Amino acid sequence: MNQYEQQAYQEMLEWELKILKKKSTFQQLSKKAQNKINSYIPEKAHQIMTEAIKHMVQTTLVGSDFTTRKSQDVGNSLEDKEKIIQQKLENYRKTAMIEGAGTGAGGIFLGLADFPLLLSIKMKFLFEVATVYGFDTSRYEERLFILHVFQLAFSNDYKRREVYHLIKYWEKEKDRLADMDWRVFQQEYRDYIDLVKLLQMIPGLGAIVGAYANYNLLDQLGQTAKNSYRLRVLGRTKIQGE
Repeated sequence: MNQYEQQAYQEMLEWELKILKKKSTFQQLSKKAQNKINSYIPEKAHQIMTEAIKHMVQTTLVGSDFTTRKSQDVGNSLEDKEKIIQQKLENYRKTAMIEGAGTGAGGIFLGLADFPLLLSIKMKFLFEVATVYGFDTSRYEERLFILHVFQLAFSNDYKRREVYHLIKYWEKEKDRLADMDWRVFQQEYRDYIDLVKLLQMIPGLGAIVGAYANYNLLDQLGQTAKNSYRLRVLGRTKIQGE
């Protein structure tokens, strides 16, 4: 490893510690409350929401793959790649802020439109990241990896540790993963962003909350994506070096 790779590897280890950190009492109580609320929602409603999210994500995946340039001259080094990724993250954060402020200013109806729009921005960003790191997003396993990176970024602690294990040992685990558990996928994502999105629908406050929330959600996704791909790239480099 060169100096940049060593620094990136150390940052990745620090990120891993945060992922594996034990939940706080508040987070445990919050998750229990969310589970209780979900238990009161009729099964039919869960099924409708699951199918809606599934189709929304699958449509976004196809669109993102179609609009992502497959050949990008970003250099061979990890440092070159991550400079490009950082610039892309800054651009996508700005886009998400503008979108969040615009839909937040519109109250409830435009606030509801924020969900699919923000989802599309997030997925497009992940496709860009995968391509810059040199992975072929037309392959099913790479799209499945992207979905797990998304889930890792927007899940509560218990599920996050489970998904982290799949990502860290992806080459061993991917063959047994036929598809996403869409019920868990939509429920974790919904639980993660519910409160902030409710606040975004409040007239007068929505624009500020929307811009701030979307910026931070993209930042969270950016850090998760970068370190998830580092697990694959640097892990492989470390093995080769040994």
